[in-house]
Amino acid sequence: LHHCILYLYFALLSGPSSFSLRSHTCGELRSHHVGHRVILCGWAQYLRQDLFVILRDFSGLTQVLIPQEESASHLKAVLSELTAESVIKVTGTVRRRPAGQENKMPTGEIEVITEDVEVFNVCCKLPFEIKDFVKKSESLRMQYRYLDLRSSQMQKNLRLRSQLVMKMREYLCNVQGFVDVETPTLFKRTPGGAKEFVVPSREPGLFFSLPQSPQQFKQLLMVAGIDRYFQVARCYRDEGSKPDRQPEFTQVDIEMSFVDQTGIMSLVEGMLQHSWPAEKGSIKVPFQTMTYEVAMRDYGVDKPDLRFNMKLIDITEIFTVEVEFLRSALSQPGGSIQAICVPSGARPLLGKLRLRCAELLESCGVSLRDPSAFHFLWVVDFPLFLPKEDEPEQLESAHHPFTAALLEDAHLLYTEPHKVRGQHYDLVLNGCEIGGGSIRIHKASEQLHVLKNILKEDPSLLSHLLEALDSGAPPHGGIALGLDRLTSIIVGADSIRDVIAFPKSFRGRDIMSRAPDTVSEEELKPYHISVRWPTEGGEEGK
Repeated sequence: LHHCILYLYFALLSGPSSFSLRSHTCGELRSHHVGHRVILCGWAQYLRQDLFVILRDFSGLTQVLIPQEESASHLKAVLSELTAESVIKVTGTVRRRPAGQENKMPTGEIEVITEDVEVFNVCCKLPFEIKDFVKKSESLRMQYRYLDLRSSQMQKNLRLRSQLVMKMREYLCNVQGFVDVETPTLFKRTPGGAKEFVVPSREPGLFFSLPQSPQQFKQLLMVAGIDRYFQVARCYRDEGSKPDRQPEFTQVDIEMSFVDQTGIMSLVEGMLQHSWPAEKGSIKVPFQTMTYEVAMRDYGVDKPDLRFNMKLIDITEIFTVEVEFLRSALSQPGGSIQAICVPSGARPLLGKLRLRCAELLESCGVSLRDPSAFHFLWVVDFPLFLPKEDEPEQLESAHHPFTAALLEDAHLLYTEPHKVRGQHYDLVLNGCEIGGGSIRIHKASEQLHVLKNILKEDPSLLSHLLEALDSGAPPHGGIALGLDRLTSIIVGADSIRDVIAFPKSFRGRDIMSRAPDTVSEEELKPYHISVRWPTEGGEEGK
């Protein structure tokens, strides 16, 4: 054990170049390295006048001098003929740059005099240059993602994400005593929520489905007595992509037993404060809290951006008292007068108008939203159920069917469920929902009533959960934070695709590998599936 500890200690001291062909990374050399003999490995970013090569790796850039002496003509020939993005190893000595030739790069005070070079791989002509200022289309970036990831911005984004997750794990495991548990990604079709991906099995007519989240599993873990669970979980939804959504995504999934809403919210605030990148400043806790009713009334949306004011103000009463003709106009559906004073159902439109006004003002040079500011907000007291869009007389879960009612509204579950508020809480950051959770129903009888009598779902599809709740389930609750969304806001990215290594395109496809792809009939036979293609006449053909 003693030897293992010493081994790890010296490995840490030796830095990121341990177990590597290099002695140093390209971005770490400074003036105190002058006189050191170093070995660098990386990509040739570009050549300058046969005088030097800018060598790049994940950590940064170093200027490598091409020797001009006749005795080193073979080195000059090798380096001068390199193409951009070729992979090389350079051995040389660090020296201080001549006075006046320094620049603002972190390594701008030094350069490396080449003594030996080894070419690992010569690069062919690339579809775009690996430079941050070179603009590439989204589709081109997705098609050649392995090249796009070489850019310094993508390198920074992925490394910040890695550090964020590491600190979250550290806080949950080492500070709060959570257990990291992996849950299955092959599950069964269950009611409610978004569309699920279906996975065929070799048994005729039987299918798995990819879970939208580990929701049921984490509740079962609470019944199992795990007490405090978390997971950096992969989740799947058979939906198209948006700037803040794609078919597969990652959640920081959390569940606790014997906890209330305040406890979950405090835990998340502590975790974010602990893991927040130091270069982004500090965040203050506790976060502001706002009810769903107030959010909709003042901002027209349940995830308001609080970086600017411009609240919605209801002046209906003033106008109907003062101006008689407005009272008549307001009593009619639609009408231009509603741009001034609208019924409550139109507030979401005004919420969108509020955000559009902010965008227009900022495009004209008015500073409204500080891009470096981070405004967290808890939104609470959501409706437990909402009318279905296509069947207004039928209710559906506003969050999911496992959310418990507010204690003061619980009696309404059996008489007026449309009036019930849930113990559901959303975490909003700069106008984006980055997390949502709830205190769960932990009694089987109540869960059965919600499924069967309110949502009109078949309870047999969730018999495993109902049986578990009847086996001594503790009060429990949790939350899931969208890791992709959170990271994209922290780094200021326009899309979550800029913080995911290999994302899907806007249409939910992998442009690089051309997935999804066809499968031959022979390969489909074990799954008892055949594909029928629509013909020109509208009939199906095999």
